[in-house]
Amino acid sequence: MADTRNADLTFGASDFLVYVAALNTASPSGFADPATPWQCMGWVTTDGGTFSIEDESTDVQAAGSLEPIRTLMSRSTKTMAVTFQEAINPLVRALYDNVPVASLEPTSGTVTYGLPDKPNDLRYAFLFDTVDGSKKNRLYMPNGKVTARGEEQPQTTDVWAAQMTFTFYKGASMPAVTRSIDFGGVDVSGFFPVGP
Repeated sequence: MADTRNADLTFGASDFLVYVAALNTASPSGFADPATPWQCMGWVTTDGGTFSIEDESTDVQAAGSLEPIRTLMSRSTKTMAVTFQEAINPLVRALYDNVPVASLEPTSGTVTYGLPDKPNDLRYAFLFDTVDGSKKNRLYMPNGKVTARGEEQPQTTDVWAAQMTFTFYKGASMPAVTRSIDFGGVDVSGFFPVGP
């Protein structure tokens, strides 16, 4: 077997960008910079984002077998945790506070709004772009919402950050998550040998 190790295939994110748009907004083609209606949610911490997939299954047991006779795959939950550094960015604030973005449009330089007593089911489309030189990775989620929020801590020694965890669901015609990779010109042909 050929040695296909290639240091150019390592990926060290030099930038991490989060975009939001209305539920089921189509992903931009290729790796074009997202244009309207996509909006950037601002600076995030150097930790970037933490993407997780949690699969759940149930084993079917039966008499006469010491091992399961079948495994039922019941769920695959996909989440992304991100800490935003612009705590009063209207997009960040609206998603954290679980209110429509329009609630934060000021009429005289200030805005006042109530936090919901009962959680709103506000859903959006998201893009998470990671960049390493000419290499790029994009996660597109047509249907997602904030399902967990970190504690707020305005302080004097650091910026006031807003930590959120997003959960993603199947879109109108797309899977919950679609990944696109631009290898940045790195030759990956050795991973796909020609068959006999």
